Amino acid sequence: MTRAAETSGSLLCFDVDRVREDFPVLHQKIRDRDLVYLDNAATTQKPQTVIDAISRYYGQQNANIHRGVHYLSQEATFAYERARARIRLFLNAAANAEIIFVRGTTEGINLVAHSYGGSNLKENDEIVISHTEHHSNIIPWQLLCARTGAILRVVPVDDDGQFLLEEYAALLNDRTRIVAVAHASNALGTINPVREIARLAHDRGAVVVVDGAQGVPHLPVDVRDLDCDFYAFSGHKVFGPTGVGILYGRKSLIDAMPPYEGGGSMIKTVSFEETTYADLPAKFEAGTPHIAGGIALESAIDYVTALGPERIAAYETTLLEYAIDLLSEIDGLRLIGAAPKRDRIGDRVGVISFVMEAAHPHDIGTILDTEGVAVRAGHHCAQPAMARFGVPATVRASLAFYNTHEEIDALAAGLRKVNEVFGG
Repeated sequence: MTRAAETSGSLLCFDVDRVREDFPVLHQKIRDRDLVYLDNAATTQKPQTVIDAISRYYGQQNANIHRGVHYLSQEATFAYERARARIRLFLNAAANAEIIFVRGTTEGINLVAHSYGGSNLKENDEIVISHTEHHSNIIPWQLLCARTGAILRVVPVDDDGQFLLEEYAALLNDRTRIVAVAHASNALGTINPVREIARLAHDRGAVVVVDGAQGVPHLPVDVRDLDCDFYAFSGHKVFGPTGVGILYGRKSLIDAMPPYEGGGSMIKTVSFEETTYADLPAKFEAGTPHIAGGIALESAIDYVTALGPERIAAYETTLLEYAIDLLSEIDGLRLIGAAPKRDRIGDRVGVISFVMEAAHPHDIGTILDTEGVAVRAGHHCAQPAMARFGVPATVRASLAFYNTHEEIDALAAGLRKVNEVFGG
């Protein structure tokens, strides 16, 4: 019996073969090989229920929302607002008004930086981020600093990619206004201690913004338990459509924030002398939204909820353990930010970054593609994280609940082929 078969046999409670039946894209061959899709941190694949929801909207419900009195408009409005309510429950937000539809995590963070940051920060105020943030949780704060004269502070990480709480606490002071951190690193998989980060920030009167792009697909998320003030995530990372996402904002904060964009839907009255704005969340949803995307995002959330975020996390942890053990045996392969220690596995989601002595990451990705294995090679929109570990790029294999131990075997076989091809 193979090692993969032995490991899979202990996980009868999670029927990955049954789950895979729901994802049409997984059942195809790439270059005459079965597709092994390990690029989930970039985007996840979609279950048939999500595909059907998009098709159903355009085929049976297509109309603009909120202002129409005709049947299709009312049906589309009901479906869209039902999705908002469903997502509120999924995040355990206090009210539907705290759930703002955006294009994705990037727009959500930019909205907070422009609206909250632009209204509340002044020269010499401070914004704290970590060393392993995605560019979308760095650049908006740099732009805000350039506009306001605020100062950006960076929390270091250790050699395993772990957030250093003591150094973070030492950075906080009475000028700290915003703390912005990823729930989990897209480049390393590290899960940051958001609750403790939030507690320390709130003790200093700062607000906490969480980039949840890699949190929601892998972890149970309760924004009230995390005690964050803002939480943003992207639909396409959580088995939903591209071009739609969610910004959760604490109502007391977003109620006082000015609009991010102006246009239709976000107003009460308009005259040439004065405009008054709509109540939440419409104040932040100017123009026609991605209606099909919002409706289909509900289907994605329902799918994840039915599987169970805790069961997903448990199964993906077994995949991560298996992958780290197997990849650690490959000659010349160095894990980046991954601590192959059992007591640290629970601090990571299923993102594995590595380099090999034999070849450049892009060459590794190309060889793996010939074997039907899809990974990401590059800096992963996290160049400061790459600089911290002294590499220009890594190969990133990122896991989802539809991946299997046999697919990890295929990844390892492809990496051994890299050594054969390049003489490693």
